[in-house]
Amino acid sequence: MVIKTRLADLRADNVCQIPLTNLDVSEAKRFQDDSIWSYFARLRMEDPVHYCKASAYGPYWSVTKYRDIVAVDTNHKAFSSEQGVAIVDVPDRHWTRSFIKMDPPKHAEQRHTVSPIVAPEHLTKLESLIRCRVKRILGSLPCNEDFNWVDMVSIELTTQMLATLFDFPFEDRRLLTYWSDVAVAIPKKGHVIDSWDKRGAILSECLEYFTRLWNERINAEPRMDLISLMAHSPATRHMEPNEFLGNLILLIVGGNDTTRNSITGGLLFMNQHPSELRKLRDNPELVSSAVSEIIRYQTPIAHMRRNATTDIVVGGKQIRKGDKVVMWYISGNRDEEVIENADKFLIDRKNVRQHLSFGYGIHRCVGRHLAELQVKLLWEEILNARLEVEVVGEPGRIASNFVHGYSALPVQIRA
Repeated sequence: MVIKTRLADLRADNVCQIPLTNLDVSEAKRFQDDSIWSYFARLRMEDPVHYCKASAYGPYWSVTKYRDIVAVDTNHKAFSSEQGVAIVDVPDRHWTRSFIKMDPPKHAEQRHTVSPIVAPEHLTKLESLIRCRVKRILGSLPCNEDFNWVDMVSIELTTQMLATLFDFPFEDRRLLTYWSDVAVAIPKKGHVIDSWDKRGAILSECLEYFTRLWNERINAEPRMDLISLMAHSPATRHMEPNEFLGNLILLIVGGNDTTRNSITGGLLFMNQHPSELRKLRDNPELVSSAVSEIIRYQTPIAHMRRNATTDIVVGGKQIRKGDKVVMWYISGNRDEEVIENADKFLIDRKNVRQHLSFGYGIHRCVGRHLAELQVKLLWEEILNARLEVEVVGEPGRIASNFVHGYSALPVQIRA
């Protein structure tokens, strides 16, 4: 099928009509209707470090160019994550602490607790399991009828992996996806999650479920799963319930959203750019390169937020102590000054791993290699099985400025 012209292209003139001081790239609807790209392009060109005085999230700075983002992300002394990593300010009574919301040294202590499960030597042990699951999922898909790739492939593969990492009851694994979606939702009237209290009540159920698993693991011999690793580490075994929940949310969202939305985005991009799919089919050795390009082009986590701990200049702009600073990874990944032909999807581009989708510095995504492995094995098996998966409708995108993702992708496998 031919995907409709991107709305961003149709609305570029409207972007130019907005006074620069009023430009607010945090509006979730622009991510949902895919019209955000020209807004970021204008900021990169006219005001790369841009102050938005009024938004639904209060005043904030937008950092939109690659090198400025790296400068902020690698300066954890001047830019703290202690007040949160998303643009939204969570009410105090619903605030949860986690190691991504910590500065050194506590950040490293807790991060190192869970990192063995995604270390290269353990991923080697997981590879055959993941490949087996990929084959099973692909083999179960219907032919010559429409189905939702997000639900039947993207969510199913990542949720199975999450269940393995937590040693979570397999029959309940879809709870992990549900809790992940609730955790990243910003409550809004008329939506399923319409209040912070409702969100908190659902996440309390998550905490209750995992507390039962914790109590089992802490009294058993240490095992290679995330709950056991935390239960037996001096850095995490004495966490308060609030901090335990915060780290659960971090690990669930981190293990879910990057991979899930890259799996969906990858299939969409290959359909939108058939010459790149042909290139991959003709040369399967490009799979690893294609995976990096998919993750760059998708940028599953659109932004990360910091707060300035001191007065500091970034990109020629004076940022004051306490100011909210938002690093738009999704914009930095389209910065032509660093990435040549950044708006093009090219699976064999030079320096293909040079992207910001996993962040930079001490908070760089701890599970990035696992995410890449899952997407890589999926595409290897699509190629091995010679599957012709055609996108047959417009993708359903979620209304979020944090998770850049999909709710649906209608596809059909041609027999």
